[in-house]
Amino acid sequence: MNVLVVQDEPRIAAFIKRGLEAEGFVVRTAFDGADGLSLMRSSEFDLIILDLVLPTMSGEDVLAQLRKGGSRVPVIVLTAKDAVADRVANLEAGADDYLTKPFSFSELLARIRARLRSSDQTVAAAISHGGVTLDLNARHVKIDGRGVDLTSREFALLETLMRHPGQVLSQPQLLDQVWGYEHEPGSNVVEVYVGYLRKKLRRDIVETVRGAVYRFLG
Repeated sequence: MNVLVVQDEPRIAAFIKRGLEAEGFVVRTAFDGADGLSLMRSSEFDLIILDLVLPTMSGEDVLAQLRKGGSRVPVIVLTAKDAVADRVANLEAGADDYLTKPFSFSELLARIRARLRSSDQTVAAAISHGGVTLDLNARHVKIDGRGVDLTSREFALLETLMRHPGQVLSQPQLLDQVWGYEHEPGSNVVEVYVGYLRKKLRRDIVETVRGAVYRFLG
């Protein structure tokens, strides 16, 4: 899947790019509206993540020009503009989703997958491994046929681990993926939430490797 990120804050653009590439996406970035629109017209993308406050051309104008040209590529607006009027105006102008900053990568990823499922039914709607099944649409988990209630953050952490079964993931990687670009680097929140998953699912569901490195075993 090819994704275009149009975002004028390099730190946020790099954060999104790094996270999506870790999930197997091919990502290109543009840092102003005119360059973003030019890329949209010259290349094929499966989805666009579009900021509204951009140099040279606003995200609203980019979206209007894109839809005026007949493109139906899914667009997720990602912006600091959180007024209801902005949400309504952009959704009515052709945006498929609207997410405000600050945001967590796990929520952005879930919204991306939802948009891609709408246009391509071959995108997986569930993940299963080692007796654990995640329903990505219902946001529900079963282990050995038993339903378990998880908080949104617990679900996001489990999803991230299950997308890399048997692979070791460091605490900084998990903080990036689940807690987003505004996380506290020295926080022990990953350890705490791994403990929650072990208590609700199974003690051996996640292995701790060399301290602050984790691996999903299932």
